[in-house]
Amino acid sequence: MSAAPDLILAVDQGTSSTKCLVLDRTGAVVGQGSAALGESCPRPGWVEQDPEAIWDSVAAAVAATFASGLDPARVAGVGFSTQRESMLLWDKESGRAVSPLLSWQDQRTRALAGEIGTPAVRGTVRRISGLPLDPMFSALKGRWLLDAYDPGRTRSAAGELALGTVDSWILFRLGGGHVTEIGNASRTQLLDTAAGTWSPELCAIFGVPVAALPAILPSTGPFPAIRGLAPLRDGTPVLAVMGDSHAALFGQGGFSPGTVKATFGTGSSVMGLIGPNTERLDPGTCLTVGWQLGGQAPALAAEGNIRSAGSTLRWLADLFGLSVDALVSEGLDAPADSGVHLVPAFNGLGAPYWDDEAEGVISGFKLGTARAALARAAVESIPHQVADVVASVERTTGARVATLFADGGPSANDRLMQMLADLAGLTVLRTPVAGLSALGVAHMAGLAAGFWTLESLAGTDRRHVAFRPALAEGDRLAARAGWARAVERARLRPAAAAAAGINQSASPAGNVAPLRAAG
Repeated sequence: MSAAPDLILAVDQGTSSTKCLVLDRTGAVVGQGSAALGESCPRPGWVEQDPEAIWDSVAAAVAATFASGLDPARVAGVGFSTQRESMLLWDKESGRAVSPLLSWQDQRTRALAGEIGTPAVRGTVRRISGLPLDPMFSALKGRWLLDAYDPGRTRSAAGELALGTVDSWILFRLGGGHVTEIGNASRTQLLDTAAGTWSPELCAIFGVPVAALPAILPSTGPFPAIRGLAPLRDGTPVLAVMGDSHAALFGQGGFSPGTVKATFGTGSSVMGLIGPNTERLDPGTCLTVGWQLGGQAPALAAEGNIRSAGSTLRWLADLFGLSVDALVSEGLDAPADSGVHLVPAFNGLGAPYWDDEAEGVISGFKLGTARAALARAAVESIPHQVADVVASVERTTGARVATLFADGGPSANDRLMQMLADLAGLTVLRTPVAGLSALGVAHMAGLAAGFWTLESLAGTDRRHVAFRPALAEGDRLAARAGWARAVERARLRPAAAAAAGINQSASPAGNVAPLRAAG
């Protein structure tokens, strides 16, 4: 006879894998599993994934989690955290995808953004959605998909085709209709963030029929129950859905303004709640919905998205024929004063610059520059970019960020976290939990199940490891100044500047993060 349901299963569907955690009522992890997921790049700047492979990775990760003998009948509910901004198109009747998933990393819509991106359009998009017009977000991807597969908008306007992000695709595969969670919806650039509904004005700008979009639900649903996801029992409730970065903030206990976290992965996300006053939002950060508990107003957050973090290390490691671990070790062992910088603008720069025309730059190298100096420059690019976004968050909140919570794969490296503390000039607290997005959505699902309260979750001992600044302030400022000069080179537009008589040393977008003041 099966035991009474007393477990929460969290499924974290990410860019490179799907991971699962099982928590008991005490919050302890009692089971886990994972399944790898690939991606393809059919052309330079194009990044795609197979929608069926995404679903298969979810099924494989869930199966692996219970392969050790854990009883799936004990699962009281499931939470899903998912990669964001990626978008696909599918047929509602057959349930089959008619397009690949365009990854959040995909840049094929860069030219389209330039075509429609008049100052008036950019202002409208930013005002309504809280997001800058940028190929990373879903709306341009939706436009591209519809132009490719339904150019006349006949089927999409009739509601026969469904546009959706990964959370929407997974929920549809469970048989629950076409729905999405509000935090994920806020990353599409089609949501009126203030109203919490799809914006007809934004849909018109991007050429996306509202009929092709899912119904918007709070982070605690109601969502469709589990169906066809063995060995879970059909009918097991889905209690929570969140974007992966939002779930990581929730897992850090960031339930109120003042807590800021950085999640490290392929890219990086710096996020913190800001409260209802959004008038001070800095141009370098985005407005997003962190989450919404049923019956409550959405919790708004400021976020800065860094396009390349772990992917920078993988690129250079492949170039040198090294493992990522070997590259990082070599870089961290190298002297810190080589003057070499690597700005990983492979597809432009994200926050706080939002500059699609920026180009990747390696600067400061000489004939005698060693490989290790380049490796160190690649590693240093990660904390430098995070420090830039933290400065933008500070301008939004009007308060200094003294402590930064860190999670994600690269955060496991002690020396990298110390480098972050040194270059950003703040204390970094790293969670010891691998898979914080899964933990966060598990906490949300357990909250919905009545396992915990916000108060009890806030009081959880997260056993953070602290890294405090040890670099002299003068050395920190010099390092940050060198990075700022390298970013200026990456954003250089000499022809345009000469034609307009512009001093190119100024920021083209007017929002380069200034160096943080001492103290």
